[in-house]
Amino acid sequence: MPQQFSSWWDFNRFTAAVRERARFVHDAHVTEFLETLYETSATRHRTIPVGKIVWRAQLGHATEERSQDDVAWDEPVPYAADRMKPMRFAAHEGRVNPKGIPCLYVSNDKKTAMAEVRPWLGALVSIAQLKLNKKICLVDFSVGHGVKPNFYFEEPHPAEREKSIWEQVDRAFSEPVAQDVAVAEYAPTQIISEFFMKKGFDGVVYKSNFGEGFNIALFDLEVADVVNCALCKTKSVVIDFGESESAYVIDRSN
Repeated sequence: MPQQFSSWWDFNRFTAAVRERARFVHDAHVTEFLETLYETSATRHRTIPVGKIVWRAQLGHATEERSQDDVAWDEPVPYAADRMKPMRFAAHEGRVNPKGIPCLYVSNDKKTAMAEVRPWLGALVSIAQLKLNKKICLVDFSVGHGVKPNFYFEEPHPAEREKSIWEQVDRAFSEPVAQDVAVAEYAPTQIISEFFMKKGFDGVVYKSNFGEGFNIALFDLEVADVVNCALCKTKSVVIDFGESESAYVIDRSN
């Protein structure tokens, strides 16, 4: 019989367990949740062929000395190819990787890659194309992006329960998190990613909140090679606001 989630609340229990109780030695519920997530992931496996182009941006640039008519100056140029990849053993914590264990974050299009580094108006961004040097298999965590969460007063049918849990996981991979040093916000997505890496996957896909495309986190830094790099200047920054459902009105008519 196919493995099933025991409750539509399983992801919340998993999140609480790895953030607040035990991160490195998992209890039975955490292990069962991860195994069920893997067992129900078949429709989310994506194969990307060798030679596929992906994009990676870095905020900033290098400089090269130029001279003309006995006048010398430093001219901004794109970062070198080795700078366009993370440093080994010196990685900052990310949505997929824990601190000190880097992965290669790329995007499927140029604008999304540049938006992900959140440049300010006038900022210079080094943007590189990278070519995959092998066929890779990814897990897609973008399917339920943007779907409004459901609340159930009673346990739904197993198929609906599975759909709800995967949508919760998808939202966790893409939603912004507060950079609070006292809270391990990224722990759930890091643990899920590492679990799928141990199952033989090359990376994960999730929807970008800063561009129209998708982000790809590759576990192996050497699976893609930099083929070119350019320097772009940020010409505009668009910030859009939406009202939340929480609001109040003060009645001062009396």
